[in-house]
Amino acid sequence: MKYLVAGAAGFIGSHLCERLVEQGHEVAGVDNFITGDRRNLASLEGHARFRLVEHDVIEPLQWAGRLDGIYNLASPASPKDYLEHPIETLRVGSEGTRNLLELALRHGARFLLASTSECYGDPLEHPQVETYWGNVNPVGPRSCYDESKRYAEAVTMAYHRKHGVRTNIARIFNTYGPRMKLDDGRIVPAFVDQALRKRPMTVYGDGSQTRSFCYVSDLVEGLTRLAESDERDPVNLGNPAEMTVLAFAEKIRAMAGSSSEIEYHPLPQDDPQRRKPDIAKARRLLGWQPEVGLEDGLRRTMEYFRTKLRAG
Repeated sequence: MKYLVAGAAGFIGSHLCERLVEQGHEVAGVDNFITGDRRNLASLEGHARFRLVEHDVIEPLQWAGRLDGIYNLASPASPKDYLEHPIETLRVGSEGTRNLLELALRHGARFLLASTSECYGDPLEHPQVETYWGNVNPVGPRSCYDESKRYAEAVTMAYHRKHGVRTNIARIFNTYGPRMKLDDGRIVPAFVDQALRKRPMTVYGDGSQTRSFCYVSDLVEGLTRLAESDERDPVNLGNPAEMTVLAFAEKIRAMAGSSSEIEYHPLPQDDPQRRKPDIAKARRLLGWQPEVGLEDGLRRTMEYFRTKLRAG
């Protein structure tokens, strides 16, 4: 198969490119490098079945020859990044997604949208199932990301219904692993960085809010299975093992052998109080569920960050 991966130099995108190449496919990675990093794709540099193209998908992309599938992961994903680039985030979710759908339409290619659990907002239903419509603040500080993804889902379904594009939508829950940026503001790199440096660990609110964490290799497996499926409606991909933010901070501190203290800060606006995916649909349709345990995944992630810190 010949695939295009938009957002290829990002955390998840780079792992997806590696998986597709390992499976024998040809891959063109596309990124504008606003938040992506070329070094994430170092393992594929010079590979005969991979090429990297610098391009912003809010501009139409020309493609010559066969194209079998498109994975759209193009978007800032961490609060730090999308709050710094709110207009770019909205444009890539709207204009960028439509440009890639037009490309899929012209080439008869399948199309997978990497959406997000943020479509559920601060949920009033727990755990979150795909039929839940969510509780999203459309004008809050996080809305640039939430609404860009909600629109991206809507336009993806419109192209499927109107033009028959073979589409899939993955609602991705908290994912972690190597190649996350230490300073991207998300909970795993923030806690690991603070613990390894023996700095105070920042917990927002009282730490009773919950999250569930999926290791990146499991997530990529779910994406590739979904892209081969006939399911057109959204599918949750995440780990249903729920824990409080405070317990997670304490676990990372213990694994790092750190003496870091816990510091409590005010909870950001619209920060979800509970987050846990219902993955019954993914289990039933894809035969998928997370396989990497939390301690194993954290151990791999912490070793990656230790290496990064040693390298300065």
